[in-house]
This record gives sequence, C-alpha cells and structure tokens, in this order.
Amino acid sequence: MPSSAYRPAITEARPEAVQPVTAVDEYQNSRELQIAAERPLTIYLDRTEVVTLMTLGTQPELLTLGYLKNQGIIKDLEAIKSVQVDWDVNAAVVTTFAEDTTWQDKLKNRTVTTGCGQGTIFGNIMEEIGNIKLKPFRLKQSAIYELIKNLGRFNEVYKSAGAVHGCALCENTEIITFMEDVGRHNAVDAIAGHMWLENISGADKLFYTTGRLTSEMVIKVSQMGIPILLSRSGITQMGLDIAKDVGVVLFSRANGKHFLVYNGAEHVDFDTDLPAKLSVANKVS
Repeated sequence: MPSSAYRPAITEARPEAVQPVTAVDEYQNSRELQIAAERPLTIYLDRTEVVTLMTLGTQPELLTLGYLKNQGIIKDLEAIKSVQVDWDVNAAVVTTFAEDTTWQDKLKNRTVTTGCGQGTIFGNIMEEIGNIKLKPFRLKQSAIYELIKNLGRFNEVYKSAGAVHGCALCENTEIITFMEDVGRHNAVDAIAGHMWLENISGADKLFYTTGRLTSEMVIKVSQMGIPILLSRSGITQMGLDIAKDVGVVLFSRANGKHFLVYNGAEHVDFDTDLPAKLSVANKVS
C-alpha cells in the first residue's frame, strides 16, 4: 500500500492495555484477573488544549491524528510537524509548522454524541457531511461470512479483559488493521489516523465495529471515504438517515452467518444458499 510522501515526527508511546487485579467470586474465592486499562489523554494543539479522551492508549499517536482529522481541525497532514505523547503527564502535544489558530473557531460549536465514554463532534460537521457522496462497490454474501469468521481472530484485549470495543479496516475478506479501545469512537479515530499517516484510500474498503451504528459512527466512516459499514450491534434512526444521505451500505447484527442490511441491499450479491427451513418459509409466505 502506498505511504504518504511526508510523515510528521511521532513518538511510539505504548502503555500496557490490561492490568492485573484480584477479585472475589461468588464462592469467596480470590481470583487473579486482568482488566482493561483506562487513562486520560489530553490533546494539545500548538499549546492550546483541545480535548481529553479516555482511552486504552495503545495507539495514542494514531488516535490523536485521527481525532484531529475526523473533527476537521487539521485537514493537511503536511501541516503537522510532530506528535509527541508523554504518559507521565497524560498528554499528546501536536505541533504544526504555521501555528495557525483559525481551527479554534471549530471548538466553539460542540455536540456531545452517544459514543461510549461520551463522544464529541466539533464545528459544523453535520452540515459538511451533506457534501459527501460515496460510491459503494458490490459485495458477495459469502465474502461477508468469511470476513466475519476472520474477525474472530482479533479482539485480544476483549478476550482477556472485556470492557472494550473493537474496530477494523478491511479489504475484501482480509483485515488490514484492528484497533481496540474503551470507546468505539476512539477505535475508529485511531484507524483514521493510521489511514491518514499511510495514505490509505477508503474507497475499496469495509469498516467493522463491535459498537452501535450511531450517527457519529456513520459520520466518521463517511469522512474516511469508506462506503461499507458492518456492526455486530444495533443501529439508530439518525445513523440510518445519514447512511442513506451519503451512500453508506449499512450492515447490522453481523455475527456468524446472520446480518441485516438496513441500507444498500442492492449492492449485495446473495450467492449463498438459504437454509432449507428458511427457504420453505419464504415460499409459503
């Protein structure tokens, strides 16, 4: 995959994603377990505090980049000189070349979303999203089943400690990158940061999340240029409305060999035979 010609200087601060603890079960037995880490990360942009995110912190630089990109605060990667994360002070310091402060106007208009950990959207993104029109590609039903099967290899933190969401950038049936965090909006922002840094196009990609398909999730995926969004969870009315407006093919309750297509079913090739019981039921009806 192509990499961008320019890459800002970034640290690689990687704290532990899980922490060992002792708990007492219903039989009064002490058990050594692991729980998901959660820590604050305050993003500073040219000495101005932007936001504090609660995060696992496993990819803080990518999370910072993706957050700034998805919020429309910085649109040009070449404007960023460096991203430095210091967990001693729980801070991510982003330095730009021009130290342009016009982005501060976006912080005046804030919408608190339904994202886990209370997500936030700055600026007039709800208006800007109307300018996005995606072009979905055709996807085979059998490929969806294969992708869901392949995703089962991931969710490492969830398997050991729970309490996190996972998101994946996928191409056909393969997973390009998988991110976990305490909030699904953090996981999607970290993937957006990865795509931005590596100059990865979303036009031929799929996005998977374990979280709900809310307006925030559909907006973020649309901004990343990804036309197909899958979730093992549910969907909200506003998420569906935005998907219809921008052209996102929306899969909900995707697990095993089950899914519901709420938007864009015409882009799916149903190439897998239905179970006999279901086929009979459909013929009767």
